[in-house]
Amino acid sequence: MRSLLKTQLRQAVLVTSTLLTACGSAGYSVDSATSACRQNPAYCATMAGEEAVVPTTVRGATELASVGAALRVLTPQTRSAIEDALVECVEWANAEVNLRRFGGNSPSRSECQEEIGKDPCGKKVTRAMHLGREKHHLARQCVENKLGALIPGRFSLEQRYRNNPQTGQKQLISQEEARALRQQGCGDELKGTIVPDVVIHSGNPLEVLAVYDFKFPCPASNYPDWRENTNASQQGEAYFKLLGVGPDLVAPIWRIIRWGGSPR
Repeated sequence: MRSLLKTQLRQAVLVTSTLLTACGSAGYSVDSATSACRQNPAYCATMAGEEAVVPTTVRGATELASVGAALRVLTPQTRSAIEDALVECVEWANAEVNLRRFGGNSPSRSECQEEIGKDPCGKKVTRAMHLGREKHHLARQCVENKLGALIPGRFSLEQRYRNNPQTGQKQLISQEEARALRQQGCGDELKGTIVPDVVIHSGNPLEVLAVYDFKFPCPASNYPDWRENTNASQQGEAYFKLLGVGPDLVAPIWRIIRWGGSPR
């Protein structure tokens, strides 16, 4: 019976290959059922323990187009649920690290400014920088779990982007490529790239719907703000210029700070 079902699944992939071209019109790969489904899990289902992937329902082109259009819109209800999850994760990460390092208290200004070492390129590392990295790491793990349940396949964490000088369009940089570039020096090779903490998209990371960046001010009384990049441009402006979406900040106490400065 299992062998017969596997055969039927493979036949279904062949029969429905023309259907998947409708996914292509929405900006997804159409070279195979598997690649199309990886771009948008909402269209497809996988048999447990098998590689074969088939559309969950035989839909007409009009219905597929409608589904694709819906994925390109972030409803107020979905945005609110996403942001509640982000705030919860950031506040939990902040409290957890403060509990580990300071018994639940917030570090003082002098503790934040204390130099605790050098990075591999000889630049000083302050306690604020170290704490920020630790809190980012925990927040990322939390967000991956929460958004994975809320909007699977429609978000990216720490995805690096850059502008393609030949096409003038944004493009993705894989983690492997970023690591290879870092090995060539001390990060100068990554100038001109951006890496937001969270990008919400349609299922295609190039179709960006919302952008969020975590901030963990140290001391906590500091206002969360964008940092200056090495080329003197503001971090948030670089996000907006390349991704075309105004990025929002997520910070403990402050919750969401909208692009332009208004907190939620």
